[in-house]
Amino acid sequence: MTKRIKILPGGPYEVDSDIPLHRAKIVTDEKGDSKEWKIEGEYPDKPTEPYHLCRCGRSKNKPFCDGTHKETKFEVKERASRTPFIKQAKLYEGETLNLLDNEFLCASLRYCHERGGTWRNAVFSSSDENRDSAINSACNCASGRLVVTDKEGNPIEKDYEAEVDLIQDTKNDIKGPLWIKGDIQLIGQDGYEYEKRNRMTLCRCGQSTNMPYCDRHHLTCDHMKGLDEEK
Repeated sequence: MTKRIKILPGGPYEVDSDIPLHRAKIVTDEKGDSKEWKIEGEYPDKPTEPYHLCRCGRSKNKPFCDGTHKETKFEVKERASRTPFIKQAKLYEGETLNLLDNEFLCASLRYCHERGGTWRNAVFSSSDENRDSAINSACNCASGRLVVTDKEGNPIEKDYEAEVDLIQDTKNDIKGPLWIKGDIQLIGQDGYEYEKRNRMTLCRCGQSTNMPYCDRHHLTCDHMKGLDEEK
C-alpha cells in the first residue's frame, strides 16, 4: 500500500505509523562543505500509531507535535507550485549527463558544492570523476532540487526506502527540514495529492514561503537552533 503523509489543516504532519523516523546528520569536509550523510538508527520515541511531526516549529517536544500550533493560531497556506518538477526545472545539458534544477526547492544543505559544483560536473561529465561527482552530489540533495539524468532523460537515483529523516545541520548547529524519501504520497490540507518523488524536504520551522517545502528559513529561526535530542 502507498505510504502517506497528511498535512493537517493549521496543524502538524500526520505520518503513517509504518514509516520509519531517523536522524540524518550532515558530515562535512575540512572546508565545511557537506560531504556525506550519517543516518542514525530509528527514533526510539516514534509512536506505533500514526504519528504527528511539528510543522509550526514551536513544539517543546520536537520533532513531535505538542499542540502549540493551537495556542499560536498557526495558519500557513501551501504556496508551492503544483506544476510537475520536470516542467519547472531548468535543463543543463552535459557531455554524458543532463542536470535538472528547480531552485525553488533549495534547502541550503550544501552537497552541490562538491568538486566545484554539481552543475560543472554534470556539464563536463565525460570525465569519470566529474560524472561520479555529479551523480553523488545530486543524489545527496535531500530536497530533490537537483536531478541527474542520462542523455535519454532517465533519472539516476539512489534506491531510497520510504522513511522520514530529521536533518541535523551540524555545521550551523540547527535543526533542518524533514527529509522525505522513497515516493511517499504527500497529501495537502485540501486533499491534494502532491507529485510523489524519491527525495523532498518539508518545512518544519513554520516560516517557509514555499510551504509545504523547505525554503531555507530554518537557517534564521531561533527556535530551530540546536540539534534534535536523542530521546
